[in-house]
Amino acid sequence: MSAELIEGARVILEDRVEVASIRIEAGRITGIDVARDGANVIPARGRLLAPAFVDVHGDAFERQIMPRPGVMVPVETALLETDRQLAANGIATAYHALTLSWEPGLRSVDTGWQVVRVLEALRPRLTAENRLQLRWETFCKEAEPLIVHVLAGPDRPALAFNDHTTAMLLHPDLALQDRPFDHVPDYPVTPFDAPRFLKKMADQARRANVSPEAYVALLTRVWDRRPEVPAHIARIAELARAQKAPMLSHDDSQVETRTYYRGLGATVAEFPMHERVFLAARDAGDPIILGAPNAMRGGSHLGSPGAAEMIARGLCDILASDYFYPAMLGAMVRLHADRVAPLAALWKLVSLNPARAMGLTDRGRIAPGQRADLLLLDWPDGQVPAPLRTWVSGRPGYSALPLVPQPEPAL
Repeated sequence: MSAELIEGARVILEDRVEVASIRIEAGRITGIDVARDGANVIPARGRLLAPAFVDVHGDAFERQIMPRPGVMVPVETALLETDRQLAANGIATAYHALTLSWEPGLRSVDTGWQVVRVLEALRPRLTAENRLQLRWETFCKEAEPLIVHVLAGPDRPALAFNDHTTAMLLHPDLALQDRPFDHVPDYPVTPFDAPRFLKKMADQARRANVSPEAYVALLTRVWDRRPEVPAHIARIAELARAQKAPMLSHDDSQVETRTYYRGLGATVAEFPMHERVFLAARDAGDPIILGAPNAMRGGSHLGSPGAAEMIARGLCDILASDYFYPAMLGAMVRLHADRVAPLAALWKLVSLNPARAMGLTDRGRIAPGQRADLLLLDWPDGQVPAPLRTWVSGRPGYSALPLVPQPEPAL
């Protein structure tokens, strides 16, 4: 692959934004403001060049697999389309949040195996680096063989501990953000015949493509496993530690919950649901992840703490696409417009910080020796930016508009 010189863009570096030229060769950044020396020159004056996004939690791929409730399409088609969306949105490294649940349908272990096998087969054809976050429902003991298989694979996954089972059964008098630690003996369970609970189960059943009655019956049987769950969590955590896989806990509402999972090696707090958990995570040095849609929209759709406020307070390190890939860029637009922090500091939330949290030391910043994972943006002053080109390890991953020199953006 011949060398390229992206010339004259405003470049987001670790601590500043400045006009520079970036040379890339053999998949790496090989120089800043160096001579052309025979490189193919890409004129980028008036554009913004940034590290490509590292997305540690994205489940928008589920909408490609199941575009309507109960309607599933071939997984190969869905994941190829997802890969195109990643590149078009500037995401060079993506951890697909693959839910491994006891429920049938989209989030079942059977579907999980399909996704794993298809990603393995498609790897040479994919543009972005498609990795997995094994989003394990802790009541789903059937997922262990899949977890073992993926942990032994070439692309080290992340493992996220999820307990949506216990959350689903929370008594309606308690807010989700205040639910007790999952394993307390006297956990406040909802009456199984409560109208609000039955309505929620009907919604869940549609995704699982079963009747509400069958779904409730299945959930009842799964809840009977509760005494076995802590031992199984410890076993899965041991497997992940042996492979040095990064571990996260999801939707923690209590300090006790965060402390429990940290003790197992899950040192990343994903989507904490209460301020006390943010503060405990920060005191312990745990990276904190929130959803980019939260930042882009100006608040959480679940009533959890707002991302912008947490960022301003130093209580959020990483923004993930969550359910909408364009939200990573959208969050940068909103936070920059609201002057939450300088652009170079904001960009670390979607590049350098997530890379470090996942143990990926070769990407996330523009510096000599780093992977050439880059995003070139058209961002006119006061307007919405548009991705023009994405490079993944120096390879052209996406190209939209012809590169015509533009006036310098006022960033």
